[in-house]
Amino acid sequence: MKSLYFRVLLTTIAVILASSMLGFLFSNMYYHAKLKPFNDEKLMNIAVQMKQFAEKETETDDAEAYLRNAAALGYQIYITDGQGDDRYYGHEFRARDLADSTVASVISGELYHGVARFPNKPFISGFFENSLSNTVGMPIQLNNRNYALFIRPDVILQFGELRIFFALIGLLAVVISVLIFLLSTRYLVKPIVRLSEATQRVAQGNYNLELPIRRRDEIGQLAEHFTSMSRELERVDQARQQFVSNVSHEIQSPLTSIQGFAKVLSERDLPTEEREHYASVIEQESRHLSLLSKQLLLLSSLEQGNEALNKQTFSLRDHIRQTVQVLQWKIEEKELLLKISVPDSIMLNGDEVLLMQVWMNLLSNAVHHIPSGSSIEIRAEQTNSQCVISIRDTGPGIASEHLPFLFDRFYRADRARERSSGRTGLGLAIVRKIVQIHDGSIEVASSPSGTVFTVTLPQL
Repeated sequence: MKSLYFRVLLTTIAVILASSMLGFLFSNMYYHAKLKPFNDEKLMNIAVQMKQFAEKETETDDAEAYLRNAAALGYQIYITDGQGDDRYYGHEFRARDLADSTVASVISGELYHGVARFPNKPFISGFFENSLSNTVGMPIQLNNRNYALFIRPDVILQFGELRIFFALIGLLAVVISVLIFLLSTRYLVKPIVRLSEATQRVAQGNYNLELPIRRRDEIGQLAEHFTSMSRELERVDQARQQFVSNVSHEIQSPLTSIQGFAKVLSERDLPTEEREHYASVIEQESRHLSLLSKQLLLLSSLEQGNEALNKQTFSLRDHIRQTVQVLQWKIEEKELLLKISVPDSIMLNGDEVLLMQVWMNLLSNAVHHIPSGSSIEIRAEQTNSQCVISIRDTGPGIASEHLPFLFDRFYRADRARERSSGRTGLGLAIVRKIVQIHDGSIEVASSPSGTVFTVTLPQL
């Protein structure tokens, strides 16, 4: 498997090669579109000056000396009469590809624009193409004889050292860039390697990780998020272990009671009153086990998303009134004052059965925990696209250290009293999950003067 470091290296080299090739391609396109006609015209003007000066020199040797000097200044020159008298000045042409018809036409007085007519080739630059066809030509008279004069820049002579210089610059730039990029890539890849090692430790169950999160770039953010994830996984793992422990305890306690009292009933002759008492304890514990299993199944189904929502549109006020009617006898028994402030206009779209459990749990908790003579207020209001329902009581409140854990499974503020009441400690966990699958939220606030649960649900 290729490492990230090796992949980055290959990518860097590929980018350098591709950018160099594209740079040459676009530069060549610019040469063919803009510079080629300009060079052709400039060379034609130089050829005119050479012709005029050479024709003034009546002596053949003087004309030859002039042409050699011109070639020495950076030009390749070809003179021919079309009959075999060919003269070359400067470096040789790579290709002698002039057609005889072209030579004849120039001798007869026409101009030849070979530079401007050089064919467009993507990866061959006409500027460096050292061939006779890539020249400009015009007629010239030497010693009363007609010749054709062809010239082009001698790139080797004019730019020889510069070509080496710029080639060296380009080569060193590429080599140094690759070396520097190799070193800098280690800076980029090293934290990713550490993150990879950290994922292996997390997979082995080791969540206590220390990652460098001082960086403020994307890798630093990734390390910070990974650290947060590992802590959350640790919390979830602890919660899972605690959940297993709590379930075992919740099941073991009633089973122990049932086994003990069943054994007593089977082995002893007991008075009817005592026998009935033991039987009622067994029934109560069995009911507690049944309720526990139902709530565990419901909570598991909600968390796995297996509980299909049967959404309907209904009146929130009627829904609350149905809940109050179920708990009416408990409210009257404790002489509680109940206030309902829910407008008839508020309509909800959700699962009536599941949302009924929300109001039932919250209201029954309030009824159960507050002393006789207290009051409960149920209030609802619309805000933009949300519906906010609050259930407030005037009880003694909940200690602040318990508030963060109220919605945890099996959590009880008063474990001894709650266990004896037959409650499972799953009610608020179920409430939160039902609200969440309805895309809502639930919050709790408490003080010595009372507790308020606030449920926010999306409005139609």
